[in-house]
Amino acid sequence: MKISDFMKLDIGFKLGLLLAAFGILATSLTGYYFYTSSRNMLTSAAERDLLTATQVVGRNMKIIIDVIAEDAQLLAALPLASNVFISPDELTAESDKTILADTFAAMLSAHPEYFQIRLIGTSQHGLELVRVDRNGKRLTRVMGAGLQKRGHYPYVAGTLRLARGDIYLSDITINHETGAHSGLNKPTVTVSTPVFARSGKRLGLIVINIDLNGLSRLLKSNLPSTYQLYLSNQSGDYLIHPDAAQTFGFDRGKRILIQDSFRPVLSLIHGKGMNVVTYVDEGQQKQGGHVAAFVRLPFGDTIEKRFVILGLSQPLDNITRETTKLGWDTFQIILAFSGLALILSMLVSRIVTGPLNAMVSAINRFSKEHVISTLPLTRNDELGLLSRSFHDMQTQIMAHLSELNENRKALDHLSRHDTLTGLPNRRMFFDRLEHAIASSRRSGKHLAVLFVDLDRFKEINDTLGHAVGDKVLINVAILLKSSVREVDTVARLGGDEFVILIDMIDDLKHVTTIVQKLHNLFQRAIQIDGRDMHVYASIGAGIFPRDGKDADELMQNADQAMYNSKKDGGNTSSFHVFRPEETS
Repeated sequence: MKISDFMKLDIGFKLGLLLAAFGILATSLTGYYFYTSSRNMLTSAAERDLLTATQVVGRNMKIIIDVIAEDAQLLAALPLASNVFISPDELTAESDKTILADTFAAMLSAHPEYFQIRLIGTSQHGLELVRVDRNGKRLTRVMGAGLQKRGHYPYVAGTLRLARGDIYLSDITINHETGAHSGLNKPTVTVSTPVFARSGKRLGLIVINIDLNGLSRLLKSNLPSTYQLYLSNQSGDYLIHPDAAQTFGFDRGKRILIQDSFRPVLSLIHGKGMNVVTYVDEGQQKQGGHVAAFVRLPFGDTIEKRFVILGLSQPLDNITRETTKLGWDTFQIILAFSGLALILSMLVSRIVTGPLNAMVSAINRFSKEHVISTLPLTRNDELGLLSRSFHDMQTQIMAHLSELNENRKALDHLSRHDTLTGLPNRRMFFDRLEHAIASSRRSGKHLAVLFVDLDRFKEINDTLGHAVGDKVLINVAILLKSSVREVDTVARLGGDEFVILIDMIDDLKHVTTIVQKLHNLFQRAIQIDGRDMHVYASIGAGIFPRDGKDADELMQNADQAMYNSKKDGGNTSSFHVFRPEETS
C-alpha cells in the first residue's frame, strides 16, 4: 500500500491500525525487557550465591586442616611421644611405643580420612619408630624391618626446622612411599609437627597422612548434588576434578591445568585477584554450559606463600530453568495481547497507556529493587490477565531468590555449628570467647572456660557402636546446655570434647557451683534406647584473667586442668593452679 492510499483511509481505521501495531510492538518489547532483566537478575544472584558457597567451602577446608593440625599437635604434646626417645631401657621403650601405637590407632578409627600416623626420630636418617597404617578396613601397626628411614623426604627436613607447636603442610601429591598400605598411589597431603623434650631438644616429628579423596568427600558432604568441586595447586595442576582422570597429570608426565579449561582463573594464579566467576559453554565441556566460581586460598607456610585454587560449578540450566519458563509465558502473553490489540485497537488506545506505563515502571522497580509493586490483579480484562501473569512470574522469581538465600544461610550455619549436636563448633566458640574477653576487659568482670571430656567414651563406641555413641553425645549436649545460663555458650570441639564459656561472673564461687553441679549431673544415669547408662566426665576450669591473658592461654590452662583431672582417674574436676610468676 502506498502512502497516498493509506492517507485516504478513514482516521478510525488508521488509528486502530497504528494502535494495534504499537500495542504489538510495545508488548513485545516489554516482554523481552522483562525476560532479559529477570534472567540477568537470576544469573547475577546465582553467581553471588555460587561464589559465597565456594568461600564457605574454602573456610570449611581451612577448618578441617586446622583440626588435623591440632590432632598432630596433640599427639606431639603427649608425654609418651617424648618418652619413646628417652626411656631408661628397651623394655620400657617398647611399652611406650605400644601405648602410643594404640593412641594412633584410636585417632585413625575416629578419622576415616587419615591414611597413616607415624612417629619419626631425628637419628638413623629419620627412622620410623611408631607407625600405624590404614590397611583396607583394618588398622595395621608396622614393626621391626617394616619401619623405614624417611630422612630424605622434604616433609621430614621441613618439619625439623620448625619451632614447638608449628605445623608443616606438604604439597598435595600421589603417595609413592613404599609399604603405605591403603595410602599407596593415592592422593595425599602430609601434616606434621616436631616433638621436643622438656629440655627443648628436638627429638623427632609426628606425621599424619591425609586421604585427599576423603577430604573431598567432607567438603562436598553439604553441597547440592549438582555442584562440582575443583581443586588445583598453585601452578594450576588439577588435584580434584569431577573426572578423576583429569587429576594429578603431572604425576603421569602430562600436565592438565585448570587455566586451560577456565581461562579467567589465570588471574588468581598470578595473584591479580582472590576470586573469579566465569562461564564455560558447550564447546568446552560436552555436558553443557556451566557457571563456575573460584577462590584463591593460602595453603601451608605463609613464608613460602603457597596457595591452592578451590572452585565450584553448577550447570547453567539450573540457573536458566526458571527464565526458560518465563520466556515461554512471556511469548504466550505477547500472542494473546496482540490478538486482542487487533480486535480492540480503538479501546486499547484509550485504556492501555496508563496501565502499561505502570507495568513498565513495576518491571523497572522489580529488576532494580526486587520489590513487587501493586498491579490491577482484580481486573477481568486483558490487562488483568497480563498483570496476574507478571505477578506470578515475580512471585516465582522471589521464591527462587528466597530459596537461594536460605541455602546460603544453611551453608553458613553448617560452617559454625556441629552437625551432630547442633552446638556451636570450635570456630564459633572462639569468636564468642574473643568477644567475651574484650567485654570482660572493659567491665572488669571475670569469665570462665570449662573443658568437659567424657571418660572412656571410646569404650562406648567400641562395645555399643557409634550410633549409641552419637546418642550419648547428643544427650550430653542437652545436659550441659540445661546446666548453664542462657547467656553462656556450650560448644563441641570435636569427638567427646565439650567446652563451656561462662560469661560476666560477679562471684568466682559461681564457677565452683557450676562445676560441682555438672559433676553431680554426670553421676546420674542417662537413658539411651530405653536403658540406663553411666557416662562420666573429667572437667577442667580456667578463669580469665587469672589463668590466661588471652583466649589461647586461657584455653590451654583450662585444657591442662581437665588433663589433670583425667590423670587423677577421671570423673572429677580440676581448676588451673595459678602461680604468681604467670603474671610476669
